[in-house]
Amino acid sequence: MELQDKLRILTESAKFDAACTSSGSNRKNIKGGIGAAASAGCCHAFSSDGRCISLLKVLYTNYCINDCKYCLCRRSNDIERAAFEPRELAELFLDFYRRNYVEGLFLSSGVIKSPDYTAERLLEVLRILREEYFFCGYIHVKAIPGASPELVRALGLLADRMSVNIELPSENSLKLLAPQKSREKVTKPMGQIRDGIIQRKNDIKHFRSTPRFVPAGQSTQMIIGATPDTDYQIIRLSQALYRTYGLKRVFYSAYVPVGSHPALPKDIKPPLLREHRLYQADWLLRFYGFTAEEILSEENSHLDPLLDPKAFWALNHLELFPVEINTAPYEMLVRVPGIGVLCAKRIIAARRMAKLTFDDLKRLRVQLKTSVYFITCGGKYMFPTFKMDYPFIYGGLTASSSMMPVILQHQQLTMEDDLDSLTPAAEERVKCLTGQF
Repeated sequence: MELQDKLRILTESAKFDAACTSSGSNRKNIKGGIGAAASAGCCHAFSSDGRCISLLKVLYTNYCINDCKYCLCRRSNDIERAAFEPRELAELFLDFYRRNYVEGLFLSSGVIKSPDYTAERLLEVLRILREEYFFCGYIHVKAIPGASPELVRALGLLADRMSVNIELPSENSLKLLAPQKSREKVTKPMGQIRDGIIQRKNDIKHFRSTPRFVPAGQSTQMIIGATPDTDYQIIRLSQALYRTYGLKRVFYSAYVPVGSHPALPKDIKPPLLREHRLYQADWLLRFYGFTAEEILSEENSHLDPLLDPKAFWALNHLELFPVEINTAPYEMLVRVPGIGVLCAKRIIAARRMAKLTFDDLKRLRVQLKTSVYFITCGGKYMFPTFKMDYPFIYGGLTASSSMMPVILQHQQLTMEDDLDSLTPAAEERVKCLTGQF
């Protein structure tokens, strides 16, 4: 098969893997080497369907002994197959790099013959790049579930980032749709990578020559919408993965219908909005001090598609609001919808000089169209017509941007006002208050 055909087949097969991002590595060049991995990360490209395909994102092979029902490369699927040779792939990547097409490599693979055999092929690609061509740039490689610990460690010594895809959120879903996989096969290499990173941090204190081991950390991916697992189950699992294995990122990939198993949803559009909301909830877990149990619960198990998760949480905890901007601690400020980490720090610094007003918040670039429902300045709301009421706030947050000036009119209205006697703007506001939008 021609090299160009292999490249076409194996890059097309790799596009559904979302677990690639900026590197987070700072691997420096060496004398006589080529490339470098900056901590700011590598450049990104995007496919026609909007998926991130940063780096040269490619499979070593799309042959696979597994028959995961949700996967394009499953054994039972009748698709065009191809496989690289290790040197062939390494030299192809270097040709792309020298032409400035890419800055790094994202390498995954189907399982060919056995997990160990596949891991050996991937390891040979990395060895050629690192030891023969002295490539010092960013490499992200997938650990193969079921491969021996020795091979996982050898890959970790040559890669900047590793990932093991957990794919489905629950053990029952794995048994149904990926019977050759198990949670143990996925979490075992995760644990080994975690232990290797910790060991390296301890050894470097005593031996400066300690070799790097996965300096950019590890990540994983979950498929969203292929199974009936709830958002609550998904973010609880993500929380457990961050706490137990020290993952850098959990990636969420909206399910694209490529299988015909009876348990898989048919004729649906990829749930991209749900994927987006899960990424926002994941951000709350990692940077805002939230727990999965605060965001959702068994009874309230799905995120609202019309609201970002922080606003969704705030609406369900109105007893904690309003927050007084001039006295609230940092931990509470970052929980206010529309106030991020940077804005909260600006507020803390600015209020040391003087009491802040809403005009000051505008200058600090606080998103008042969201946060105005949950804050006071000097004990006062921004508008005298405001009321801490769930329907009122929900209507304002979910209204179109063109409606926001209407919702926040200063005119005092009551629920008994005659709509026929009101101006069009006031009429629209009353409809919003009464839930007619």
